[in-house]
Amino acid sequence: MKSIYVIGLAAFLLLVAGCSPQAATPHKKATASRPQPLELMDEIPLSGVQGRIDHFTMELKPGQLADQARIVFSALGNKSVEVVNAFASTVAHTITGLEEPQGVVYVPDFNKLFVANAGDGTVKIYDGTSYKLLKSVSLGEDADNVRYEAAEKRVYVGYGSGSSGAIAVIDAATGQRLPRDYNVGGDHPESFQLETKGDRIFVNVPGAGSIVSVIDRKTRAITKWHLHGASENFPMALDETDHRLFIGTRNPPEVVVLDTNSGEQVAAVPAAGEMDDLYYDASRKRIYGIGAVGYISVIQQTDPGHYHLLANVPTRIGARTGILVSQKQYGDRLYVAVPALPDHQAALWVYVAESQ
Repeated sequence: MKSIYVIGLAAFLLLVAGCSPQAATPHKKATASRPQPLELMDEIPLSGVQGRIDHFTMELKPGQLADQARIVFSALGNKSVEVVNAFASTVAHTITGLEEPQGVVYVPDFNKLFVANAGDGTVKIYDGTSYKLLKSVSLGEDADNVRYEAAEKRVYVGYGSGSSGAIAVIDAATGQRLPRDYNVGGDHPESFQLETKGDRIFVNVPGAGSIVSVIDRKTRAITKWHLHGASENFPMALDETDHRLFIGTRNPPEVVVLDTNSGEQVAAVPAAGEMDDLYYDASRKRIYGIGAVGYISVIQQTDPGHYHLLANVPTRIGARTGILVSQKQYGDRLYVAVPALPDHQAALWVYVAESQ
């Protein structure tokens, strides 16, 4: 019943948005009077990849040119991690035998790839060139999102549920798990963001009353911000310059904007349903919310206090994750994971952001 409901809801929302689930076709130019904020320009086939596709990272080694970048993502349902040549549009490598891989992060300082696995609660650490397994670190139940903090060279991983929900910290150089985890203040942590100009961690904790836990990395103090009237908060993005935190919720489907100085809500904008990834494009002052109902919601920031829905850009039913890659030479690109369905194989759809 759930799949029928999602597809029915998707068709209705796409009708309201003025597009159909089949409207997106690679290389097709926008016919509207003004350019679309995202134009679909390429499709990278992922032959043999089945099931749900989860989170992404970009691999670009120090000294490499932009056209040598690779897109790495967790193919959770396929029990693999896929490595794709971003600009050659080919699959470069597949890491197999994983147990529900969810979060991935590439650490250029040490040329390592960290993969969080929900199935066995481990973080697998791989060499970034040979993809040989270097180490396995046990965390606990449902290892999920992963972030790298470059200043202290640490990898942060969300895991656990109930009272054991936490964020573990791994020394990126040695692969050693540090002694104390950060308690998230309830249940399983979903997306989280690390301040680079401060010491806070912002964490979505939907199972604990749809809160955002704000953790001080030095004092370990926790402040809880409540999302009044919204729930199922999964993806998150951060705009440190304007002190704004963007939260993607599923009930109702919208992007909630919080002031990171006060925790107060600044705005709430209707957006794609079933979002699982959210990105902030600082150069264009835009938010991209990827929703499984069949489109990407592009939200424009007029100023830090005002936001509006700019467009709903078609994808396919089930596409809910991706990565925003900024490259001056090639333009800003949004790679979106399209899972396999009976009528098409899995693929990465590549969107180019509107020229400035």
